[in-house]
Amino acid sequence: MTDASLPAVPSLARRFGALLLDWMLCVLVAGIFARPMVDGWAPVVVLIAEYTFFVGLFGQTPGMRLAKITCLGDQTGQPVGLLRGALRGILLALVIPALVMDPERRGLHDRAAGTIIRPAV
Repeated sequence: MTDASLPAVPSLARRFGALLLDWMLCVLVAGIFARPMVDGWAPVVVLIAEYTFFVGLFGQTPGMRLAKITCLGDQTGQPVGLLRGALRGILLALVIPALVMDPERRGLHDRAAGTIIRPAV
């Protein structure tokens, strides 16, 4: 994917900002059914559910929308569906796959789910 016609890859700061916004939302939502500061699993479960639903069906989470980035299928350019959205969310929750990136800034979680992050149009 080094074609010059492709949009630039969003910065790591933009991606991290989107993740931070999503994490704050997850902590708030987890507070409805658990104590997120005590029950550390609750926000993680909400994060996985958020990625499953929003990335799978819409191609961006609320944090990504605010950061103006999308997460779409690398082959289709379309939302990836619930299964691949869930896979990406689970691997993101493990943290390490997101830290191992290729030159195009695709983490292991992106490659495994067949997703790519691009600026929203």
